Amino acid sequence: MRHSSLYLWSLAGMASALMLMNATAGDFLVDVRSVDPTIIVELRYAERNNLLGQPLYPHGTRALARREVALGLARAQAFLRRYQYGLKIWDAFRPVTVQAKLWEASHNSDYVADPETGAGSLHSWGIAVDATLVDSWNNPVRMPSDFDDFTPAGMWRYMGPSPEVCAHVRLLQNAMLRAGFWGSRTEWWHYTIAHWQKYVPAEKAKSAGKTLATHWAGRL
Repeated sequence: MRHSSLYLWSLAGMASALMLMNATAGDFLVDVRSVDPTIIVELRYAERNNLLGQPLYPHGTRALARREVALGLARAQAFLRRYQYGLKIWDAFRPVTVQAKLWEASHNSDYVADPETGAGSLHSWGIAVDATLVDSWNNPVRMPSDFDDFTPAGMWRYMGPSPEVCAHVRLLQNAMLRAGFWGSRTEWWHYTIAHWQKYVPAEKAKSAGKTLATHWAGRL
């Protein structure tokens, strides 16, 4: 019964994705790796190593995003390759059904957006991604924290004692900002395309803008 419920939940998530794609005339989500296949994808919500400790996406889910976002990631990847590093995507488009599960588990608006309030999570509009760094062999490198670490270690401005970690997080931030993304004050891994407003209905964009007023604001 548990597997059956998860399967139905997955179908609902995919249906939400299709509704989102159809809701914006001529503007579709694309597979990030179809734009740049060198970008590594490890969707943490497709496995157990996440906030809820269970898969939230169907097996084989791809990292989807607006085409502008995917192109921006390709620019960031090109920049990072000059320094022998690359991108790994931890999350991209996120169905509202999954966002609701994350909200139920946390109820912490400092980190997780309530899907029933304003624009909800900008992940659900295909305009935000969660990213980290890998080395030239696609191995993970030392960063301030793991994914969805809701502690001071997850903050944008790393203040720890490690010069190596500091260099890594600054490199990621520099690459993403150059590529046209804004960061998040509370999550060093979270990035939103700078011109996100054009993808969100005006009233919802106005509400979301209150929390995205600077380059460093935003929520999961």
